[in-house]
Amino acid sequence: MTGTIITSSQNPKLQRVRKLLEKRKQREDEQAFVVEGVRLAEEALAAGWQPELALFTNELSARGMKVARGFESMGAEVIEISPRLMNSIAGTETPQGLLAVFPMRKARLPETLDFVLIADNLRDPGNLGTLLRTAAAAGAQAALLSPGTTDAYAPKALRAGMGAHFRLPTLHLSWEEIEALCKRQANPPLRIFLAEAARGAPCWETDLRQPLALMVGSEAEGSSPEAARLADEPVTIPMPGRSESLNAAMAAGILLFEIVRQRQTWK
Repeated sequence: MTGTIITSSQNPKLQRVRKLLEKRKQREDEQAFVVEGVRLAEEALAAGWQPELALFTNELSARGMKVARGFESMGAEVIEISPRLMNSIAGTETPQGLLAVFPMRKARLPETLDFVLIADNLRDPGNLGTLLRTAAAAGAQAALLSPGTTDAYAPKALRAGMGAHFRLPTLHLSWEEIEALCKRQANPPLRIFLAEAARGAPCWETDLRQPLALMVGSEAEGSSPEAARLADEPVTIPMPGRSESLNAAMAAGILLFEIVRQRQTWK
């Protein structure tokens, strides 16, 4: 550790962290984001992500200090700040005494794509984070986020993602780029299944073993015109209870793991 302690709220490093936490444009302009808490920082360290800067307090747990030292050994700048200042900049109500600024990495996609998630116009960052967490757990190769989808690197999305951002290639793309990636660049082209509440074949009766992209839209607004145009086939989750719809992340979880079930070779 540097031995330096930041005590002024006007410190440029702290002002930068505040802006990155509060403003999507700042994150996009700088191509950087802030992770808060020991668990997420551990996930980043385990995935080999080096932060530009890590801030900690003297109240940080031994587990957290181990992570901070890990960042320092990678070459990151690690600085102590007062608990008062940590409380003033953190986005959580009960800060754990550790946050880190990471550069956004250019996503590296596999040469052959056969299992992709597309988020269509999702507005809630918690929903998006949960969706990314579920997709990572299901073994999706990438998450493609359409225009209108909330920022994947917003603090709430990062917390809900529980480290998925460090394992799952996640790209904010135009519809033209999504189409090119799934149709023109993929070999073979991916069949795009659009999750729908009221139409389409039941997921249990749909062949989900083929190379595919699963597209999930906003629960409140439904699929966008662009998503409907791009989709090859609607797919639905049978709901005997006659509910109108499912939460987007919940619906995606069911469909993603139906893909896993169909593709699993049981011994």
